[in-house]
Amino acid sequence: QVHLVESGGGAVQAGGSLRLSCVASGYTYSSYCMGWFRQAPGKEREGVATIDSDGTTNYANSVWGRFTISKDNAKNTLYLQMNSLRPEETAMYYCAADSPGCLPSRRTDFRYWGQGTQVTVSA
Repeated sequence: QVHLVESGGGAVQAGGSLRLSCVASGYTYSSYCMGWFRQAPGKEREGVATIDSDGTTNYANSVWGRFTISKDNAKNTLYLQMNSLRPEETAMYYCAADSPGCLPSRRTDFRYWGQGTQVTVSA
């Protein structure tokens, strides 16, 4: 059974940084597309970044140049480095795995999801 556990969320001031982690188990981690998504209260869940099995990355336009997605196959861990955070990026951040199309826009295609980690950015 695939299991994803996120960590690293917290409270930070605008302009600050956080690094999220997602530890995966129960499948061949390196073979899957992985992604980060976020959902603010009252809003739909949106794609932030994805990384494919070959290391190809894709980002939402809003985070381009500020966020970096990466993975460590030996540790079965996915990361999201977030810099220059903005108050409007306050949300629950989710890790997801296994999508036939490895793009942030393919939210509904991801098969496995973690429980999320909260990120709060104050002005």
